[in-house]
Amino acid sequence: MSYGKKTRNKNNVKDGRPGWEEYFMQVAKVIATRSTCLRRKVGAVIVREHKILSTGYNGAPHNIKHCSETGCLRKELEIPSGERHEICRGIHAEQNAILQAALSGTSIKDAEIYSTTFPCIVCAKMIINAGIKTMIFLGDYPDDLSKEMLSQADVKVTRLKRLSQKALF
Repeated sequence: MSYGKKTRNKNNVKDGRPGWEEYFMQVAKVIATRSTCLRRKVGAVIVREHKILSTGYNGAPHNIKHCSETGCLRKELEIPSGERHEICRGIHAEQNAILQAALSGTSIKDAEIYSTTFPCIVCAKMIINAGIKTMIFLGDYPDDLSKEMLSQADVKVTRLKRLSQKALF
């Protein structure tokens, strides 16, 4: 019986468990299932030192009718993804996660944010000003200005190429 250092495979996974990035992205995917958006389901998790600080999904603000009840104006007007955010009833997953941390008095300075989708420019600016240092995302989103500003602010951005075959979703 050995009590020495535990070995890990090249993906930093031991005993068949997912690594931290995959684990938190799986959590974000579960959170996205609560989304009330008709166009895109997004989940976000804010983490520091492997502890979840806050979560969020996209949808209408608290006590406001969901898009499933009112319809989606952006969809009806055939507005392309990434445009005219101001006429959307919903709030983005990253914004909700940041706001939930603020409501509970939880500092997210120097944290990581995991999102099922790359952030729009509004979310990117909030991530920067909230002091989040790392952004890990799964799916792409058409926003070059967001990429540029995250880079200028020295936010480390990583795209997970895919989740392993053992991923829950």
